[in-house]
Amino acid sequence: MNLEDFVSSAVILLITASLMNILFKRLGLGSIAGLLVAGIIVGPYTPGPYITTHVESVRNFAELGVVLLLFVIGLEMRPSRIWALRREIFGLGILEIIFTAFAISGYMFLNHPNLETSIIIGLTFAMSSTAIVMQMLLDRGEIASPHGKTVFGVLLMQDIAIVPILALIPLLSFPERFSISIPEGKHVVHITGAFLVVLGFGKFLIPFALDKLARQKNREGFLIVTMLSVFLSAWAMHKAGFSLALGAFLMGMLLSDCRYNLQIEAYIEPYKRILISLFFVAVGMSIDIGLIASNTLLFIKHLFVITLIKITIIFLLCLILKMSKSRAINVSFMLAQGGEFGFVLLASAKSFHIIDDDVFIIGISIISVSMLFTPLLARFGNFLSIRFSRKEESGDAFPGLNIEEGEGERVIIGGYGRVGHIVAVLLHANRVPFIVFDNDPVKVAKGKSEGFPVYYGDIANPELLAAVHLENASLVVLTVDQESTAVQAISHIRNNYTSLPIIARARDLEGSERLIQKGATIAMPEALESSLRLANETLKMVGVPSDDIDLLLMDIRRKNYELVAGDKREGHKG
Repeated sequence: MNLEDFVSSAVILLITASLMNILFKRLGLGSIAGLLVAGIIVGPYTPGPYITTHVESVRNFAELGVVLLLFVIGLEMRPSRIWALRREIFGLGILEIIFTAFAISGYMFLNHPNLETSIIIGLTFAMSSTAIVMQMLLDRGEIASPHGKTVFGVLLMQDIAIVPILALIPLLSFPERFSISIPEGKHVVHITGAFLVVLGFGKFLIPFALDKLARQKNREGFLIVTMLSVFLSAWAMHKAGFSLALGAFLMGMLLSDCRYNLQIEAYIEPYKRILISLFFVAVGMSIDIGLIASNTLLFIKHLFVITLIKITIIFLLCLILKMSKSRAINVSFMLAQGGEFGFVLLASAKSFHIIDDDVFIIGISIISVSMLFTPLLARFGNFLSIRFSRKEESGDAFPGLNIEEGEGERVIIGGYGRVGHIVAVLLHANRVPFIVFDNDPVKVAKGKSEGFPVYYGDIANPELLAAVHLENASLVVLTVDQESTAVQAISHIRNNYTSLPIIARARDLEGSERLIQKGATIAMPEALESSLRLANETLKMVGVPSDDIDLLLMDIRRKNYELVAGDKREGHKG
């Protein structure tokens, strides 16, 4: 493909994806469904212009989006949280794979009496889509909800299970001639080495490098090292036989305690969004409309039965594990689709001649179409969940809900200098949850040493504000020295979070007025406030009553400092 063909294909893709995104957002179905439909439109299986016939190559490349998605999720999942999800991961996750694979294998054996083929199909459809489900949870702000945590635990177990399932495929192909090509001891060494590489880089080398680059204010180097950490960990775990996404998740989890974790997420987020969007488009391109049309009844039957089996089994397992009905409904409907690793399993099974071309193509189509209907299924599951939650006692509607400090409404502070430190101390003294950002590593280290939640990050970075879920904040306090940084932050916050109050620090009255014009709720002129404090002490020492002084200062502030502002053209020279 030459440059002109590439550009024309990109234009077709972007126009179609933009229109479908807008349309499906307007219909309330979400951007994911829009991107999947866009993929169908620009794919090689529908009339009209298409961007490429090499759908599998596009899908393989776009799976880097899944890698970045798992890395970002890892940044938000500290080891303690993973341990808290052990019941979901090793309980519900393992049981879901076993029972779902068994049930779907049995159904396929009735329609296709070949044991090996049926087992592969069962294991393939026991997997769900990490990319679609986790992106939906992130978009809806539900990743920390009870059903969000349960869904994540099951998906993580499925990602881990890919390794033994892939190892099982050659055994199913040639059971009588099967031999392990890599000695078990050597394989253990490979796995141990991969974990040590990821651990060493994620715990020591990467944080050390990021700290040096942050002190140099080297944004490009910071981004390059961040990307290196993602793909190095993914490559190391892939070489050990695990999935790329699992390696990226482990690196993200190791960096979750790093002081730069939120800034890392802010840098990664734009690339993740682009690649994950391309992945959804590639999945849509995989849907063969002609094949579905020629086998409509069989296709609909398989899709309906497999989806019903998954919903039923996951729902029952959730109830057995003592989860509420509302939570079980949400989890079962969210995990009802096939997953992107199903493409890998079917391709591997096809290469070992366990399944033929027809089974491979219809299997790919069922996975893709089930992904397409995921937003609708999730909405329906949420509707049923709400109905059941109203019938349950309020104390049992969301069992296990444990919001950690800082996850609910909190104050966001930009800047940890002298003023930011004072604000943080007073908030802490009054037990008000808060989080602080500063782009000076020395100040961040100082805040950490004082026991405050101070992180490295540029408060004017829109991706950083999105990563910290600004929509849940109660207030933003900007104490940064640079007015340009405050202006950028205020402009973005006011454009995207219109009702969120903003208190800003200004150097003088003119700066205060500029910040208020940009959208600050209150902008305190530091020079004038320090002058008023000096005047306060002066009046006290010459015998003016304190009540009179307080009324005077209150009146000055209420009238926007008009009494003491003087001629603004003269400035504030003291």
